[in-house]
Amino acid sequence: MERRTDKHTGRHVRTWRGARAALGVLLAGGVLLTGCSGTSSGTKATSDSRGGSRPGPGPAASAGAAESDGAKKQDGLRESAPPDYLSTFALDVDTASYGYARRTLADGALPEPSTVRPEEFVNSFRQGYKRPDGNGFSVNVDGARAGDKGEDWSLVRVGLATRAAPDRDERPPAALTFVVDISGSMAEAGRLDLVKKSLDILTDELRDDDSVSLVTFSDEAETLLPMTRLRDHRGRIRDRVDSMEPTDSTNVEAGIRRGYDEAVDGRVEGANNRVVLLSDALANTGETDAAAVLERIGSARRDHGITLFGVGVGSDYGDAFMEQLTNKGDGHTTYIADEEQARKVFVDQLPAHLELTARDAKAQVAFDPKTVKQFKLVGYEDRKVADEDFRDDRVDGGEVGPGHTVTALYAVRLRAGASGHVATATVRWLDPKTRAPHEEKGTVATGAIDGPLWDGDSKRLQVTAVAAWFAGTLRGEQLPGAPGLGELASRAGKLASATEDASVRKLATAIGQAHRLRGGSGDGGSGGAPEGELD
Repeated sequence: MERRTDKHTGRHVRTWRGARAALGVLLAGGVLLTGCSGTSSGTKATSDSRGGSRPGPGPAASAGAAESDGAKKQDGLRESAPPDYLSTFALDVDTASYGYARRTLADGALPEPSTVRPEEFVNSFRQGYKRPDGNGFSVNVDGARAGDKGEDWSLVRVGLATRAAPDRDERPPAALTFVVDISGSMAEAGRLDLVKKSLDILTDELRDDDSVSLVTFSDEAETLLPMTRLRDHRGRIRDRVDSMEPTDSTNVEAGIRRGYDEAVDGRVEGANNRVVLLSDALANTGETDAAAVLERIGSARRDHGITLFGVGVGSDYGDAFMEQLTNKGDGHTTYIADEEQARKVFVDQLPAHLELTARDAKAQVAFDPKTVKQFKLVGYEDRKVADEDFRDDRVDGGEVGPGHTVTALYAVRLRAGASGHVATATVRWLDPKTRAPHEEKGTVATGAIDGPLWDGDSKRLQVTAVAAWFAGTLRGEQLPGAPGLGELASRAGKLASATEDASVRKLATAIGQAHRLRGGSGDGGSGGAPEGELD
């Protein structure tokens, strides 16, 4: 999935079109797409055989796409542009931003705002959505009132879920090429030593019919192990892993190129072929532009479908570079800070990281201008897709495996006295084998988002809100209804007890650490912002 520019400005920036002064820091990252409860309805459609080779219209209820600032008048002022009631983006299952933020907070520092991606905070938590039986997605939409009764801001959660991940013995075989950073920066505790431990864990977890190869890189790349079947070779694999020692500079380009060469040469028919990059992503030698690195191995991705899975390590971590690499490599990224997280990634979640159930997946949410005055998507700034490209299957989307959920949260301001349809969420994807396009839809009405958040039955919706509000605060932004960090920590602690979820307990700990380092967050105001989508 490629990094996306802003659909109006064409720049990798977060802009608040015409509303910065009015909204201040009101809306942190927008809204999180997350499917859930029975408050939504789903409709499945299979697109025509042409596969969406030309752009198609988005779901109904669009009021027209807004220009970034409207037409400029002769006196220098800008006229109002038509409100935009469509929100379109490529799906994302990355979680590295949240993992790295937790590591940074545990080390006694606040994460850099530029490394905080709210969608990756939200996607780090179990949602409990109903899953489909086959490939593709289920779509569920719900929400709640963000503030006190009578306030006009609500949170709308659009939830997408793939089928359950198969058991260890039921998944297809895997052919994995590990590309390991052994540069000098990897000598720090929690880097190469953690990578070696992770590979030891994985060697135990993989089946006899799985295959692995091992490439290392510093200033140059070297193949330590060609593609080798696990059966009767685990000792040999461990010996190669144990032999790795840190040295010299970081030439990620050399490692990626050699890794894809090995993956193509050792490709196993009928297996999940994947390159796994383990690095602190602090590239300082060779090509350091993600697009240029991936372009040089583009044929391996296009012709053989070999995708890239990035695993980040280290207290000083090249978050943006790793994200760009995996986005352009049709994959995703995660971050590990300790052995517990390594076991979660390489044991508990392994099938989700190996197999694909959907390619080039995109979501489009059409808000009803009759009931909705304003809305904001939380996060997904790097995943935006032009509205008219939603059904153009030549435009890249996101790759998603089994056992995944994609959560997007929207802050939605209803019109006074609004009643009825609020939004229709549509997800479009290509079958990973046939490339046939498919769609699934879900809708939500005012009655499903009018209840109070904290008094509602959905604890998972509350966790979603807490995670999104936390990310917004770390970025210096705030969603409607967001409490300060102290109250957020308290809410997360209560939710951890109610859900008996250790991940939510760790969220409460991280919020508490941020609160001690930074204090409470400020409040935003709604002001007199324009209608439609807010950037």
